[in-house]
Amino acid sequence: MRAQSLTLAVAGLALMAPAFPSSAASPTAPPPLGGPAPRHGGAVSAADLLARVRDCTPVSQGRYRTDHDTPATVPVCATGGVVFWKADLDIDCDGRPGRHCNARTDPLFAPGTAFQQSDGRDLSAETLPYVVVPAPSDIWDHRRDGVHGGSVAAVVYGDRVQYAVVGDVGPDDIIGEASYATAVGLGIRPDPHGGGTPSGVTYIVFRDSEVKPIEDHAAAVATGERLARLFVRGDTANGATATPDGPAAPAATTTAGSDDPPGEAASDGTTDPAEESADAPSDEEPDGQGADTEGGQEE
Repeated sequence: MRAQSLTLAVAGLALMAPAFPSSAASPTAPPPLGGPAPRHGGAVSAADLLARVRDCTPVSQGRYRTDHDTPATVPVCATGGVVFWKADLDIDCDGRPGRHCNARTDPLFAPGTAFQQSDGRDLSAETLPYVVVPAPSDIWDHRRDGVHGGSVAAVVYGDRVQYAVVGDVGPDDIIGEASYATAVGLGIRPDPHGGGTPSGVTYIVFRDSEVKPIEDHAAAVATGERLARLFVRGDTANGATATPDGPAAPAATTTAGSDDPPGEAASDGTTDPAEESADAPSDEEPDGQGADTEGGQEE
């Protein structure tokens, strides 16, 4: 009888209690395969970005292959403060080995990347969304167009946008490669042995932008979203550097021919490519260790 009375009392209290909505948020699903959660455009949609890169003004002196056995059909183009190309996406699983990227899972695995983290370690393709640019050649030298390790990129596939950094250097005649984490964010199969997608990926790199440290993905997203908004509005003032100390700010350099005094941002917000020397010492300069000398791309 006591147990029954207690049960009735509890039931009565439950009926008397006011019905307030639960303040606890429903749990969110973890990112797939330990990678970043997919981004569906954020403040700037994939369609808005693609509308700005319909026409190509080539900056490359030729075209790239997407794989070793395909014809050279992909130019590098420029418009409104960005360079871009449209290609496939092969999986780069190089860098620090992990559960999904290692010599066992990837026959072409290389334990290094062309650019390193602030602590000197190579990048992790599993956890950091990054894109791969071709090694400098007579076709195109990315450094001359304000693209280097840590430059911010928006990678578009279908209705998804994944913000990333330039994190590795590949063969000098092949284009269309990004890290395991980039593929996860775009909903592309990330398996380094047979994953990727044969077409439909647009790589947009914001010239003279930079994330420091290169492994700070949150800074890459914040900077990428800001630059993407400027880009779709037709504002080409890039030259942004993001650091953990605060949001992206215009780079303090002077554009050649500008009336701005040295040490202050140019009036158009861009930086002078001549200010950046490929020979200047930097802890993010390629050390040759991570270049994909064997191609680094999946057939």
